[in-house]
Amino acid sequence: MEITQLEAIISDQLSVFQKKEQGFERHVNFQKFTVSNQITVISGVRRSGKSTLLRQFSLKLHDFYYINFDDERLINFTVSDFNNLIILWKKKYNSKFILIDEIQNIINWERFVRRVHDEGYKLFITGSNAKLLSSELSTHLTGRYQKLELYPFSFKELLDYHKLSSSSTLTSIMKTKIFKLFDDFILHGGFPEYIKYKDDEYLKRIYEDIIYRDIITRFGIKEVKSFRELANYIFTNFTKEASYNALKDILGIKTSMSVRSYVGFLEESYLVFELFKYDFSLKKQYISDKKLYVIDNGIRNATAFYFSSDRGRLLENLVYIELKRRGVNLFYFKDKSECDFLIQNKNTITQAIQVTQRIDHSNEKREFEGILNSFERLKIKDGLILTENQDETRIINSKKIIIRPIWKWLLDKE
Repeated sequence: MEITQLEAIISDQLSVFQKKEQGFERHVNFQKFTVSNQITVISGVRRSGKSTLLRQFSLKLHDFYYINFDDERLINFTVSDFNNLIILWKKKYNSKFILIDEIQNIINWERFVRRVHDEGYKLFITGSNAKLLSSELSTHLTGRYQKLELYPFSFKELLDYHKLSSSSTLTSIMKTKIFKLFDDFILHGGFPEYIKYKDDEYLKRIYEDIIYRDIITRFGIKEVKSFRELANYIFTNFTKEASYNALKDILGIKTSMSVRSYVGFLEESYLVFELFKYDFSLKKQYISDKKLYVIDNGIRNATAFYFSSDRGRLLENLVYIELKRRGVNLFYFKDKSECDFLIQNKNTITQAIQVTQRIDHSNEKREFEGILNSFERLKIKDGLILTENQDETRIINSKKIIIRPIWKWLLDKE
């Protein structure tokens, strides 16, 4: 790029960035990431608030350099232009902090990041492609970075945004407000801009931007119709088990390898997640059917058919995303019966979780058997059933199973 053009762009970008609203401060340990000299990598789905979080980090620094590569004016920027970028930054002032938005748009970015980090700079970088960031980081930046995955608002963040207390001593008025917000959260999710403006069309636009800009265009997908149908099918049938072969046959896609690639692209963009079935054999884990979840209930309901019977699946998806947000290792369990989630800690399964709207005579046997079967097979001692409103403890076959409202569990410390 011409150096004068680059200078004008970074000056313009910095001015816009510094005028950007701070927004609602996310529940992030800012000190942990600013004190450490490691590269801070902020990744997550498009429009989850990564740039706003970057702005919040900038307010905790004395000075910084900034560039955003999600800018059509930088379409010709290559790794060889980074030297000129450093020269232009140093021309104005000296700082040890570098903030870079959407870095994955530049091929071989990781070589520049490694070099300047070795020179003593502290970097904060954002990206919207999980695999690209992970593969390059693990290959070239091992031991030099700490990762911060940002999701749409959690329920706890939603309450804080609306200035509602989540203390244990709640008045009936406060509980009514919390229940109303929880019901809205189940249906509409937590994308920051939706929470602010309540625009369903905005959620549809996020979906279309990810499908076209982040996936179809970036990966050069030629069978656009088949890919879109697959994405729509997953969003309609979220939380259900599926195999690549079954999806191939249902949607008429040529090969199961194509399905696998398409699902991988959706995962890389943080739009869809695969959950593996737990098995002592790693090979069986990989070849077993997967359960598919989506990034946010709101974007799901804005883009796929919604039926009242979907509420239980919306609750399950909501719990899955919260568990992802808490950074736990997850599986589902299926043997003589099923259990929605198994939590793994240090290669040991420590907890079994079921999610259902309610426990009653129609599903009691099934829900308890799923947990009790996992107790028997995996020697687990901690069982939890999450429902909309029930709060009690059951002793079954000398095993204690806690039944807890999802909204309360969402407000627990991680």
